[in-house]
Amino acid sequence: MSVNPIRVMIGKPGLDGHDRGAKVVAAALRDRGMEVIYTGLHRTPAQLVDAVEQEDVQVLGLSILSGSHMELLPAIRQQLIDRGLEKILLIAGGIIPEDDAAALKDIGFGMIFGPGTPTDEIADFIERGASAS
Repeated sequence: MSVNPIRVMIGKPGLDGHDRGAKVVAAALRDRGMEVIYTGLHRTPAQLVDAVEQEDVQVLGLSILSGSHMELLPAIRQQLIDRGLEKILLIAGGIIPEDDAAALKDIGFGMIFGPGTPTDEIADFIERGASAS
């Protein structure tokens, strides 16, 4: 009996043009047996939420280094709620100060990963979170 792989979308919201970390995480998750969809650079919150809905993913991972995380990430969370997709496991990574990370967790982000987080730690968190939903 085969088990369906966890479906993860990795997105880069806003004008941030640095995607090396996102691609490293995407490859590591794929190596762990997850099905990974990478949206590419410069996506709006609406584009990301459209893609989540169309691809029927269980996890949305957002990578942001531009400093606009407190504008873009809450907007994405709210759009997920507005579309009835609030059960999606929502995680983010990048340059996000601790106070902002705490505020994002308060609005529904499962985890905020900082620079240098081992990819196994991210994969483990996703596996625990996706199995709980």
